[in-house]
Parts: sequence; C-alpha cells; structure tokens
Amino acid sequence: MIVVGGEMLVDLVPVAGTGAAGAAGPDLRPHLGGGPFNVAIAAGRQGADVGFLSRLSTDAYGRAGLARLAEAGVDVAHVQLGEEPTTLAVTQLGPDGSATYDFHWAGSADRLIADPGPIAADVVCLGTCSLVFEPGASVYETVLFREADRGRVIALDPNIRPAVIADPGLYRERFRAWLPHVTVLKVSDADLAWLYDDPRLDVHRTCAEIAMETRGAVVLTEGGRGASAFTARGNVSAAAPRVDVADTIGAGDTVMGTIAADIDRRLADAPHAAPADVIRAWGPEEWGPILERATRAAAITVSRPGANPPTAEELG
Repeated sequence: MIVVGGEMLVDLVPVAGTGAAGAAGPDLRPHLGGGPFNVAIAAGRQGADVGFLSRLSTDAYGRAGLARLAEAGVDVAHVQLGEEPTTLAVTQLGPDGSATYDFHWAGSADRLIADPGPIAADVVCLGTCSLVFEPGASVYETVLFREADRGRVIALDPNIRPAVIADPGLYRERFRAWLPHVTVLKVSDADLAWLYDDPRLDVHRTCAEIAMETRGAVVLTEGGRGASAFTARGNVSAAAPRVDVADTIGAGDTVMGTIAADIDRRLADAPHAAPADVIRAWGPEEWGPILERATRAAAITVSRPGANPPTAEELG
C-alpha cells in the first residue's frame, strides 16, 4: 500500500478570457489541489492501493476534497479533520502555461496535523508545503524518519515554493538530513538549483552524485524535455510526449503518483523483502518503463486545465 502525506488546498486559477482592461484581474476558479493531494489522486486513478494522510478542514472545500479522494479510490482512514479553513493558493499562469503560486495558509487546518504513529504501508510519499509549514512540518519529518527506519520506501518530492520558505538555509539543512533516509527523490531542475543555491548547477551531475551517495534513485523532471532516473547502477531517460499544453498544474504530482503506483505494484513480486531494499537494487532496466509511463501520464495532465491526472484506462 501507498500512503501519501501532506496538504490539500484550493488553487484559485485564472479563467481564460477574463480580466478585461480596467478590471482588477482575471476571474478565478477554484480547483482542489496541493501536491500530496494530487499525488494520491493520480495513484488512485491508476488503480493503486493508496491512502491519504493529512488534516482537512470541515469547510466546503475540505468536504469536497474528501469526496474527490473517495471518487479516486483513495483511502481516507488517515485523514484528520478540523474546523480551521482550507489553505488557498492564488495561481498565476505564464505564457507557456507554467504556474506560480501565492499561498494563504495562516491558521489553516492542514498545518495542525497530529502524529499518526506507525503507518501500515510499503511506500510513503511526502513533500511540498507540508514539509515547510510548522508545526505540521515536524510531524511529517517524524513520519519520514520513522518509516525509513522500518524499511519503507520513502518517496520525497520537495516541490520547492521559494515564496513560502522563510528560512532557506534552515530548509536546505533539513533537506540534507532527509536525504540518507530517502529511497526515491523526485526533483525538477528548478528545485535542485534552489536547494543547492546555484542557478548554474549541473543538475545531471548532482543527481548522479546524490544517487551514488544515498544508494537510492533520483528522478529528475525537466518539463517538455522529459525525465531521467539516476541510480547507483546507471541512468535512464524518457522523452516527454508532444502535446498542446493547457497549463502545467499537477504535472510533477502526476509523475510522482505514477511512480508510486508502479513501485507498489512491483513490490508485490517481493513480499518478503524490505521494500526500500528492493527499490535500491533497481537500475535502468526497472526505471525505464516506469519513467515512460510517468511522462505519458504527465503529458495527459498538462493537456487539460488544472490538476486532472489520467485514469488507468486513459494510460492504456
């Protein structure tokens, strides 16, 4: 089983064709989102056995999030509830469909999650703002260390949002502490450049070095150029299918959800081994097909507005 831990929020996305001259700005349409929420939905739609670990608001958005999770087949037994509001993210879209976010998170429900204790899962996915906003960030960090010590696959997507990281130095220090415990690190080229505070960073070399040091896998996403996996046994890449891009919201989350779903399926062939040990033994032969499916899934997501990952039937 997969458990995805982290925030659900509401993306307020500009509506195309609105915002005429003299208006304060374009109309905004709410879309359920949040990196971990999207990852869980992506895995669930592909038929994976997946649960969501979070704290949701009892407001209308929180109730809609629970319904969306159930619709995708995601188990909500680990979801905690609170009366605080749902986090909002005001989205700005660039000419190429790329998205940036302005978060309104003060006093929101997801930050107040309580430690769930040991989790019954082979794969634990964490990342995005839930590892930034305290006090919840420390809870998710505890989950990361505890489940890694239990031999679980830890899949981490930092999904860096610089605007919400008040102390970059502290976050980078924590990231370095997480790395030895991470089995699969998914990062974009922009994530790595920020994490290493170097806009000219050789991202491919850095990914290879991380993989050799941690004996885990590093999955690098580079937008329209596709994705690569770096392991101690070698590297492999997959090109991104060409599509008309509506926006890039949820693309990286779809990659992570697809990877988690594939890992969980393949772990069924090694029921008596520690899950993390199985994945650390993988090389290009195992990662090639996983990347190909993940890039196809992301291409479907970016071809339509908002974070709307494909189903297993759409992927074929």
